[in-house]
Amino acid sequence: MGMETINNNTFTERLNPLNDFLFFKVMGEKGNEVQLLGFLNAVLGRSGKKSIESVEILENQSFVKDISSGKSCILDVLAVLTDGTKVNIEVQLSNQRNMERRSLYYWSKIYFESLNKGRNYRELPNVIAINIIDFSFLPEDNVHTYFNLREASNPSLILSSALEIHFINMVKWRNLVEKDIVNNSLHRWLTWFDEKSPLELVEEVVSMDSAIKAANERQTYVSQDEEARRTYWSRRKAEHDLISGLEDAREEGRDEGQEAATLGIARNALAEGLPIEVVQKITGLELETIKQL
Repeated sequence: MGMETINNNTFTERLNPLNDFLFFKVMGEKGNEVQLLGFLNAVLGRSGKKSIESVEILENQSFVKDISSGKSCILDVLAVLTDGTKVNIEVQLSNQRNMERRSLYYWSKIYFESLNKGRNYRELPNVIAINIIDFSFLPEDNVHTYFNLREASNPSLILSSALEIHFINMVKWRNLVEKDIVNNSLHRWLTWFDEKSPLELVEEVVSMDSAIKAANERQTYVSQDEEARRTYWSRRKAEHDLISGLEDAREEGRDEGQEAATLGIARNALAEGLPIEVVQKITGLELETIKQL
């Protein structure tokens, strides 16, 4: 595992920036606007958007409460841009075989909840979902892919800018031969996000990019808190146990069909102590079905 610079000369263990708890603490709380803005500009520049000048973090207080009490919770980062566009960022390290539908579901949930009763549909904001994943997904080799609503026979015709979904694949990033941290800001961010990046390379991108420097300093601050470190390792263990449970369930259910395998995944997740709503999120099963397991 790599190391992280503190005060330029002191070194300590470098925690994984893509641990969901740590990602939320570094990118998803009030006061984290500098680094979040830098990351969003690095991602959204590819879809032709102008540089974003400001961002408001919509901090979910139930997340903060659940984290402090040690409960398991779903840690997404939610923000709103100056034009009203909402952006949701999710980190997913385990392949639960539902990424595309999962992302659509949470995109639609944010879109639906943005319209107050009695308001006009024209007031619905654009919603952008950004998924950082660390498993094989989609057949093409691109590290960064994004999708919107286009006419099938004429892709240049976009129905609406309301939907935009991005996938950033860390597996494909590590396999990328030609990385360009000098000219590509997203490559700098992925270098910093990747816990397998050499220390000297991490230090280089930190020195090159003020937003990444802010993220690095915030991560250093969080990692020095004993309670935060305990939560980090607890969630890391839970993620590892979940991945192991998923693989065991798939192996057991390989000859039983997809439905049986999914039920096996749900049972394992419940056995690990995950809340029912989290199990529903990772499996797509109905709540009543999960309650009967």
